[in-house]
Amino acid sequence: MDLKELTAFRTILQEGTFSRAAEKLNYAQSTITNQIQRLEKEIGVQLFKRGWDAELTTAGRIFASEIDKLIRHWNEVSDLAKALQRDEIGSLRIGGIESAMETVLPNALRLFHEQKPRIACQVVLGNTASLSQSILQDELDFAICGEPSDPSSFYFEPLYHTKIVFAADCNHPLRTRNEVSFREILEYPVIAGGPTCLYYLQLTKELARSEVVPPLLHTVNQTSAIPHFVKQTLSVGVILDSTPLIQEVETIDAELNEPFIPIGLLQPRDRYVPHASSLQLLLQIVKDEIERTGLNLKKKP
Repeated sequence: MDLKELTAFRTILQEGTFSRAAEKLNYAQSTITNQIQRLEKEIGVQLFKRGWDAELTTAGRIFASEIDKLIRHWNEVSDLAKALQRDEIGSLRIGGIESAMETVLPNALRLFHEQKPRIACQVVLGNTASLSQSILQDELDFAICGEPSDPSSFYFEPLYHTKIVFAADCNHPLRTRNEVSFREILEYPVIAGGPTCLYYLQLTKELARSEVVPPLLHTVNQTSAIPHFVKQTLSVGVILDSTPLIQEVETIDAELNEPFIPIGLLQPRDRYVPHASSLQLLLQIVKDEIERTGLNLKKKP
């Protein structure tokens, strides 16, 4: 069964005779006859009574009542197949760290949907550790995050750098100082992100090289919550420069030896991604959005 056979059947119904249907479709009458015979053979029933030009059988009347639905469904399936062929339908699975969710992805996805309105996007918030694991498990097509501790299974394209900074209550003694050393930071309780935090490895390296250890080292697995924990205390929070501060909490002018952390596009290595052209379009839009927002200026000196 094909669309030509269905169209021939419906045209016979509309025109009343095989000959007028052939004329309407610009076919020879024998062509129309052959199409109907093939259709009858394929569905296994006789549609027209023999000896009459266009008198339907009982089965033919039932088939006629469904012909418009059949043709409409055929066209819908055909349009769907063409859209899939053009990479216009499907879904992309995207991950991002918190700062990317707030700065890059919202507008990038709006721009993407203007060009690919039938591609659905599934967006997941996470840290670098969880997002890289999701990519390995084929749950994400790409993520905007840091570089994983073991990058061998990924392709990581750095786009900008975020920076480790320190935050404290506005009345903290260190807030009155113009320059503060890391050693002086460690004289106070420290609140930092846990082992899955983007800066965890770099912070632990700094701590390992220091002769001084903080009196207490607290961990909070959500970096954005740390400013709330340092408020009205003597603790110093370790956050990123993209972390929103709250009222009465400000940054301390202190530097680490290695404060910069690369942020970029993390993708699986050597894995085919369906809708690859749509993926490449979205990746380019993300890069353009980073350029537009000025994040690309935050590069390691």
